[in-house]
Amino acid sequence: MDKLELQERIKKGENLHTEFKESLPDNETIAKAIVGFANADGGQLVIGISKSGDIEGVGNLDEAIRKIDDVAFHRCEPSVSILTETVDIDGAIILVVRIPKGEQRPYRMGSGLYYIRSGNRCRPASWEEVRRLYQTSESIYYDEIPISKATLGSLDIDYFRTFLKKYLAISPEESLIESYLENLKLITPNKKPTLAGILFFGENPQRFIPYAKIIAAYIPGTDISIPPADKKDLDGKILDVLENTSRFLGLYIREEHRIKGFEPELYPEIPMAVLREGVVNAIVHRDYTINAPIRLFIFKDRIEIRTPGKLPNTVTVASMKIAGCHVLRNPTLYNLLYKVGMVTDIGSGVYRMIKTIKEQLNKDVVLEPTETEFIVSIPRI
Repeated sequence: MDKLELQERIKKGENLHTEFKESLPDNETIAKAIVGFANADGGQLVIGISKSGDIEGVGNLDEAIRKIDDVAFHRCEPSVSILTETVDIDGAIILVVRIPKGEQRPYRMGSGLYYIRSGNRCRPASWEEVRRLYQTSESIYYDEIPISKATLGSLDIDYFRTFLKKYLAISPEESLIESYLENLKLITPNKKPTLAGILFFGENPQRFIPYAKIIAAYIPGTDISIPPADKKDLDGKILDVLENTSRFLGLYIREEHRIKGFEPELYPEIPMAVLREGVVNAIVHRDYTINAPIRLFIFKDRIEIRTPGKLPNTVTVASMKIAGCHVLRNPTLYNLLYKVGMVTDIGSGVYRMIKTIKEQLNKDVVLEPTETEFIVSIPRI
């Protein structure tokens, strides 16, 4: 940064990417600024400029640089790589500390506090913001985080043992159960159940994640403003949710009797494989940092599956339509559903849905991303 650029920055004042300090702050204030910028889009901490834009300069420059380097390395977790430079304005030395957008977000202070840049200040990050930082950085997938209030006793170990035997052909000794749970990322090394562990094998998943369910409604019309004629909360373990959802759909999906050979056969208006694919995708790809359930609406002319959250990074509607992407938001859940045969490992689910509906109904599945949810609309006959 040269003198003219800094002077222009001073004129603009503090903002999302710039913070002024009249003199060298204490360690806690420095750490707060570094963490806040690293958790956001990066920015510059300018030392030697007052809040009003007066040029004060830095006294002991070497001491200031050593102190800031020490804070960035020892008092931020993980450590933050910074770049310092100096600018001379009429004999006053200004220290500019460049803090990049962090690659290992979220960052926190040594005290354990998380900060984020908001407007022209740093403020404590909410727990929801911290969870989103974990997820967007992919430093850890959200379905692998521990559930703080859950214990090993919150898991249905008999159910897990049946899962191992039925789907993996494993009958482990009792002493090895915890090892299998940890290897499948269902518990952490310190024996805390993860989100995936609770959702798939919890005795009562909704006790810990109350929004991890599907709200299903039958609406005798074509508009969501019409009161539902039937509505149910479908909860329990993930496989229970899927089974209960299938039952609910079966109540309202029309079936056609066709004679083939000597026996009549039933043909649902929408293949259940298509509906199952839509619901499974919602469960495995939803954003679990959002405290909202999946919503399933059965209208007269369509079935809508509304999944909380935006599409993951790099995923677009266009790429989904041609099976051109396979980004896993919750890989542990996906792996478990793969083992029970509910998903493939090639990311072609949406493409198969679209193709099947086009071939059998000559209609189009509508995919609609919004700011808060992703809507899949499957046409009915």
